[in-house]
Amino acid sequence: MSSLNRTSNLGQLLREKLEQNHHGLPVKSLSPVQKLNRLVMASMLCEKQFYMDGKSNAELVADLVTKVDPKVVADLALKARSDFKLRHIPLLLTRELARHGKLKAEALNSVIQRPDEMSEFLSIYWKEGKTPLANQVKKGLAQAFVKFNEYQLAKHDKNSAAVSLRDVMFLSHAKPQTPAQEALFKRVANQELETPDTWETQLSAGADKQATFSRLMAEKKLGALAFLRNLRNMVQAGVGESEIRAYAKELNVDRVLPFRYIAAARIVPQFEDMLESMMFRSLQGMEKLPGKTILMVDISGSMFGTPISQKSDLERFDAAVALAMLMAEVCEEVEIYSFSNNAVRVAPRRGFALRDAIRNSQAIGGTYLGKSLRDISGSSRDRIVVFTDEQSSDCAISPGCDKGYIVNIAAYENGVNHFDWTTINGFSEAVVDYIRESEKMA
Repeated sequence: MSSLNRTSNLGQLLREKLEQNHHGLPVKSLSPVQKLNRLVMASMLCEKQFYMDGKSNAELVADLVTKVDPKVVADLALKARSDFKLRHIPLLLTRELARHGKLKAEALNSVIQRPDEMSEFLSIYWKEGKTPLANQVKKGLAQAFVKFNEYQLAKHDKNSAAVSLRDVMFLSHAKPQTPAQEALFKRVANQELETPDTWETQLSAGADKQATFSRLMAEKKLGALAFLRNLRNMVQAGVGESEIRAYAKELNVDRVLPFRYIAAARIVPQFEDMLESMMFRSLQGMEKLPGKTILMVDISGSMFGTPISQKSDLERFDAAVALAMLMAEVCEEVEIYSFSNNAVRVAPRRGFALRDAIRNSQAIGGTYLGKSLRDISGSSRDRIVVFTDEQSSDCAISPGCDKGYIVNIAAYENGVNHFDWTTINGFSEAVVDYIRESEKMA
């Protein structure tokens, strides 16, 4: 097919303003908005990356904020927080807007969605030394402070934090809006907030672990993420397996991304069947993507040995395969390949069996996306979705259909050349929503 011709693609490259990725491969130069979007959506602030360390990432973001319309930056910060569930970089974006006098109070308020993010914002604000708070910063913090109740404030008020919530309240001059809130603010000032009833507070107070987990499950106070994170703790505390499995059937697991189940299954493999059932339940009711979809999962060396965040033991492969597991469930028809030095068709599996089939499909090697796309050029498709860290040693050629997506699960300034592709950054369930909605509007 002529659309898969590498020479014509390189010819287009030569006519464009070029930069180099970290392999030294020439790639199309991105606009400041595109670069900022790439860095924000797939980055973990100040955490080391395979090709870019956290410090460089933060410096690039700060520089790009000065080159992008402030309204666009504010919208991107809210999107990163609300849609992509990122916490640190949205705060960095708002801090950089404040540095240049471009921050609006409403933008800061909308980005702050947990009480401790107010303290974290001030820590970022004063990272280079204490300076007076800008007026819009005070207003934004005051707007944010009044939207939290006592349970939320008490749960996220850490005594070890450099800036306490009590400090935030006084610095922002937050004003109570009701008599009840006035009483709450007095308890904040006097450090008399009622201790929230959570597994963390109960166990920290020395409560019996088995009794605590059993009570919280009986009272339905253990949420899905807390349940997944504490499976090993419950087993070690002596909570019965039948009790755990019964509670799992009642949990609201809507929109829990598959990589959460992958993480849990690594720790307590005896519950893999239960976790897989929960995962399938979380995907029920999702609108199908019509037609035939080809999924390609990068299993090159850079996808392994690099965690998705500093505190996580999950690798980039885990993030990529989690999205593949999700999309395999929501595509009407799907064909799945792994790729490294070349593309290999993966056996049709579901859930954890699909993860294992992708991982074991071929040896880990280099990243040759262009060659791998040629390997599957004879296969028909309505869309193709590539999950990768986007550092190929050769050029990505045309997807061979109108709908081609490269999902970048790492944070690099310049990725592969993708003239005919739509690049999506990050690894949340919003990837599928974006593809579905953008195709509806096309």
